[in-house]
Amino acid sequence: MKVTEKDVAYVAELANLELTPEEQQRMLRDMNAILGHIDKLNELDTSGVEPMAQVHTDSHEAMRDDVVRPSLDRDVVMKGAPKTDGSFFKVPKVIEK
Repeated sequence: MKVTEKDVAYVAELANLELTPEEQQRMLRDMNAILGHIDKLNELDTSGVEPMAQVHTDSHEAMRDDVVRPSLDRDVVMKGAPKTDGSFFKVPKVIEK
């Protein structure tokens, strides 16, 4: 599979990115290089390898105990926010589309 300029433009639109022609060409090269590495990995014989969800073999090390703790007081948190409606934070609009 090869990424085309049309694919790059589509991904940039989905990510709401405005790319210069140079950035589009660099992204095209990078995405095709990434797919090339994946093609190389797909050539490996992994038939004898057990599937795994993560590389850590000692799951206790990667996970902490799930302990219920009291959460922050809403009124205290709202008093520290620049703008609220009393229940939620108010933030400037960042997405125009």
